[in-house]
Amino acid sequence: MKNIAFSINGKNISTLPGTSILEAAIKNGFRIPTLCSHADLAPYGACRICLVEDENTGRLMASCVTPVAPDMKINTDSPRVTANRKNIVRLMIAEHPESCIVCNKGNRCELRMIAAQLGVAETRLYRMPNYKPFETMNPFITRDLSKCILCGKCIRADHELVGVGAIDYSDRGFASRPVTLHEKPLEQSRCTFCGTCVSMCPTGALSTQNTIFTGTPEMEKTTICGFCGAGCSLSMGVSGNRVVEVNPSPDTGTVNGATLCVRGHFAHDFLLSPDRLIHPMIRRTDEQGMEALQPAGFDDALSSAAGHLADIKRRYGPESIGFIGSAKCTNEENYLFQKIARVIFGTNNITSLGSTGSQALLRKAAERTMGDCRVSPLSDLENAEAIVTVLTDPDHTVPVAGYHIKRAVKKGAQLVVIDPHRSDLAAFGGFWLHPENSGSSKAFAFNAVNAITAHLIADDAMDHDFVKSRIEDPLGWMDAMADTDPEALAGKAQVSPQKIKTAALLLQNKKIAFVIAADLLETRHGKETLDAAINLALITGSIGTKNAGIFIPSIENNTAGALDMGCAPDLLPGGRSIADPQDRQAVEDMWGAKIPETEGKDIHGLIEAAEVGTLKALYIMGENPLRALPDPERVRTALKNLDFIVVQDIIKNQTAELAHVVLPAGAFAEKQGSFTNMEGRIQSFTAVVPPPGEALPDWTILAMLARKTGYPEQYTTIEKIRQEIRRVVPMYGALGSHRQVWIKPADSRNSGKIPLAPIDDLKVDDTDEKYPLSAHIMNRRWHLGSGTRTSRSARISASGNIGEVEMAPGDAKAMGLTDGNGNKPMIRIFSPFGGIERSVAVNRAVPEGSVFIPQGFSGNDAMHLVDFNALKPPGSGWRIVPVRIEKI
Repeated sequence: MKNIAFSINGKNISTLPGTSILEAAIKNGFRIPTLCSHADLAPYGACRICLVEDENTGRLMASCVTPVAPDMKINTDSPRVTANRKNIVRLMIAEHPESCIVCNKGNRCELRMIAAQLGVAETRLYRMPNYKPFETMNPFITRDLSKCILCGKCIRADHELVGVGAIDYSDRGFASRPVTLHEKPLEQSRCTFCGTCVSMCPTGALSTQNTIFTGTPEMEKTTICGFCGAGCSLSMGVSGNRVVEVNPSPDTGTVNGATLCVRGHFAHDFLLSPDRLIHPMIRRTDEQGMEALQPAGFDDALSSAAGHLADIKRRYGPESIGFIGSAKCTNEENYLFQKIARVIFGTNNITSLGSTGSQALLRKAAERTMGDCRVSPLSDLENAEAIVTVLTDPDHTVPVAGYHIKRAVKKGAQLVVIDPHRSDLAAFGGFWLHPENSGSSKAFAFNAVNAITAHLIADDAMDHDFVKSRIEDPLGWMDAMADTDPEALAGKAQVSPQKIKTAALLLQNKKIAFVIAADLLETRHGKETLDAAINLALITGSIGTKNAGIFIPSIENNTAGALDMGCAPDLLPGGRSIADPQDRQAVEDMWGAKIPETEGKDIHGLIEAAEVGTLKALYIMGENPLRALPDPERVRTALKNLDFIVVQDIIKNQTAELAHVVLPAGAFAEKQGSFTNMEGRIQSFTAVVPPPGEALPDWTILAMLARKTGYPEQYTTIEKIRQEIRRVVPMYGALGSHRQVWIKPADSRNSGKIPLAPIDDLKVDDTDEKYPLSAHIMNRRWHLGSGTRTSRSARISASGNIGEVEMAPGDAKAMGLTDGNGNKPMIRIFSPFGGIERSVAVNRAVPEGSVFIPQGFSGNDAMHLVDFNALKPPGSGWRIVPVRIEKI
């Protein structure tokens, strides 16, 4: 394609056909002011501020929507251009309220900045007041549409980037404004409160509801979000050493671009929670003989921790001590944490709470694909030609991944949604496969995926080259699969054969991106469903291929990094196996220390050992087991049975209240480090604000503890830890070299061929008549996981979302739980293992025979319904439990 030659302000330029004048100008260093343009949005031409003149024709044109043409002679600041820009700005200001002094946008108002640049102070026009209601009904977004300049950025971001469609234009002329359907409040609309519209708004028409700060922050610093596995890049506004505002980072090439979610945009006010730990504490006995945590200095607290742990090791042996790390902490901190456990205290009892969920799934998928799933850019997902989602609703867990999927569908990707409930993606335009009979098939997803696979094999719609070159002994597996009746599998899934056939036709001859629920292994038949999905990926040649592969929307922000750093009882850093003598020797040589030969205990094993008394001490960093684990009373009893507990955390929580020593740590925004996101992208960051009170970064506390034990290695800087990681973990060889780098897993093509997993018929449990309903314990966008941090967010708490149990209309009516007035009665929910009380809401997306219980609400009381033994490998799927319901 031949380039087009033209000039801007006398400079000769050559660019591709179809490039807009504005785009060409920006690429060549020319600044053209604009209010409606954004790099992530399609050109719109609403504001006309970006006018330029073609000196050849004398024509004025909006540069954002005008493509370059041969021999154009563009002037960006001619007298005519400047005069017209001034008039446009004067007209906007004439309609704009005179409230700049009290407006939250302050000096960041783009209209005000452009007016200042053009020298427009007074409009000398009649005022055209256009008053509109001031809306502050929700705790997230303030809407003052009297300041709206109709640039359309909020609407276009909603439709083009987020894919929700909560707002659009209404009316014409002076009455025109962005509104929700039927002009309902935002909280009664489809709005997910991602805040993208707020970040996009060039004026003060949309702003963050902020009760602690008004105006322009003193400074803005970039960091990485500490919530889910997307690893969004944030720009945090700081005033008085407090984070007072959060927006997407303006950096290019980030995973989130101009978008965030409700947690990333609005829930970081938890950093200012009064529950923040700000002093070290030691449990002491007061004058009345009562034990209580009392403030202490860091030196005393660390001396107590080091002394007691060393004494317990000496008296009971290394296996009497356990360590629980965290996927919320940085790579550097998890690396140092597991090294302290193994080298100083001589135990492999090191794990994290994610080890049974998304971390276990990542391990299993990496093993099955020989590491080919470890680097999965979301940009590939957005450009996929076909997408299959398996039991996941990323709009709630990892919303940015959901945005990428929606944008892919808008670009023409085929989307197949395999899920019992009608998720947002199913409603968006995906071909939805779900059990069609009352109730839900216990092995629905497993059978549905296998039925699609059987159809593709029957139609000879496989990637034969990939099968031949990359799959180990495929013929026997293919023969067995060829004998499988797709209609029989469809029947087991309770899906019509025609729908299975349609799904197969949509995927035929395409490379497929599979988006698999991070909590899949916490569901019944999760392992078998994962195997079935990877089999389908293999026969279609969708592994190791651009714009295809396996995508796991991790619930925690550093699931991959904690695993890579060796925060596991059977793995050393870099995925080396404890059971492999050569792997152990390699790390021992680099560390200059012996490593225990026996694998350590996982989280289930640690709690069981605490119950029977063989585990005497536990060091917990960045986790709250009492809120996060099933059967919290059993966990509480086990922890109380320990002789000594160290809790290193940012928030005073239930687990910290049981500790003997509490060490206050800095949150992600208060320290330096790196996270590895779900894509395999390593993102380094520095502190935005200092930790509160006497709190310190986790790595600093760990380095001080190591010194207290007499360990000779001195970790005085974060770079010292990174140097060691680069040496011990080769795929992190670029760690710290740039703000964003990618892990470099070994080339799977050098590791042999990939085997297909056998497809066996699954045993399905019968329904217990005492507990006729299936309760799905699910993540919702307001809280992720246990909700320890988001429950401290004042905005999330004030949102009115209380985590109602969701039921199908027919079930609710049959139980007398609907009165026709929209009331939400209280109910009791009983499982074989416990009971809780919640209010109930009717949701047509819930299949009959099922109830949805949002996790993280009401102290995460849903974990009272779950058997703790469900965590015991291989796990029985605690996410779905049989229940019965009683009306209160």
